[in-house]
Amino acid sequence: MRGEKSKSIEELKHKTRRLSIKEGIFWTFRSAFGDSYLAPFAIAVGSSSPLVAIMNTLWNVSSITQVWGTKLLDKFSRKKILSTTMIINSLGFLILSLIGILYIKEIWTKFIPLLILLDMAILVSAAGIGYPPWFSWMGDVVDQKYRGRWWAKRTTIITFTSVFLTIISSFILQVFKNNGNTILGFILFFFIAFSARMYCRSLIKRHYEPPLKKSKKKNKSLFEFSKQFRKTNFGKFIIFRGFLSISMMITSPLIAIYLLRDLGLSYPVYILITLSGMVFSIFTLNFFGKISDKFGNYRIIALMTFLIPLTPLLWALSTSPIYLFFVPGIIGGISWYAFLLASKNFIYDNVTKEKRAQAIAYINLVIGIGALIGGAISTLLIKFIITSWIEPIILIFLIGSVARMITVAIFVPKMKEIKHKQKFKGLKEFEHLAVKELKPTLVEDLHEIESIKNYMEE
Repeated sequence: MRGEKSKSIEELKHKTRRLSIKEGIFWTFRSAFGDSYLAPFAIAVGSSSPLVAIMNTLWNVSSITQVWGTKLLDKFSRKKILSTTMIINSLGFLILSLIGILYIKEIWTKFIPLLILLDMAILVSAAGIGYPPWFSWMGDVVDQKYRGRWWAKRTTIITFTSVFLTIISSFILQVFKNNGNTILGFILFFFIAFSARMYCRSLIKRHYEPPLKKSKKKNKSLFEFSKQFRKTNFGKFIIFRGFLSISMMITSPLIAIYLLRDLGLSYPVYILITLSGMVFSIFTLNFFGKISDKFGNYRIIALMTFLIPLTPLLWALSTSPIYLFFVPGIIGGISWYAFLLASKNFIYDNVTKEKRAQAIAYINLVIGIGALIGGAISTLLIKFIITSWIEPIILIFLIGSVARMITVAIFVPKMKEIKHKQKFKGLKEFEHLAVKELKPTLVEDLHEIESIKNYMEE
């Protein structure tokens, strides 16, 4: 009987993993038609550059509200929390459609940018509250033996779908713009995002939720938790992510302003450039997933953080759209998405099941606070820097690059791999693995992309 029960649970977990991939595919509709166009929408309705920078920084509020999601786990199931926050998040996009209608009707036009800002705060906060329960939940249905490969698979499928849909949406929006109906295009997009997110909720309701083993010990407050930051490997990682977040957000909020307002690029070209990193990462995530399972995650983090500081410099070297698509896309995209994959698995390795929701909430709280600080610095710099020898936004890119270099140099050497993995013999072995594994991994990527249809039909 016990064996049959165990088999039944494994089947439920398998079904949930497949449903999670399908849910992720439909999440990309929200991302492709919603998230990607919040900054362009704000620019289209006449928001100032500092306000757009604040809006782009606002995404990181979700990291701060994750602490609330952890506290709710004491009273509600993970499914209940996530289901509720998904409703709020989806309604945020419906409200954006209504804001677009107000703009067309010339109602409260002076307050439109502020309304967008307030609505973003609501939908982003809801997404943040739901993340720790989801992170904990997925950790219970994905076996650690193939965790790196499964997350790489899910991310590859989702990334491909997101890129495909966002490119399609950019051309659709350009058609609306050419016909003088840009805002109408945004209204349609945000309604699609609302509908897709509501469907995702119906998929979440079908997930199997393993019983959550709650620790008998009282959860530590952030202050108590922070006392161990310098003593533990995970604590050092949290400090690093906080300072990296500050340095990243010095430049990140300004990309949309630089491409759309300074360079005057069309929506399709803007979208292609901003998605280029995701495009190139599609064909390497499975490879890094295998590296993660075999050699651990610290080595990936160390290698990728050597490249991440170069990205702002690359934005500054040329204004050619072809250059901006390929060079920052390849180096910045591959390094950043591999880093995120390794970081997620690094957290799983360093934190017990009972503490995962709290740990992910606290680390993202630190990341969020860092992002708000970095975003504030970015907003002040773009508002007050005036130079004649170089474009102010280019100077900010250079400042951001130096800040990233300093952060990586100080904090990355202090961390280590704690799981017992195969010994890594250096870059030569990495090159050997790249030659040996990359081709079959690319074949796997193509099979996974082909499998999207199967997931959609389930």
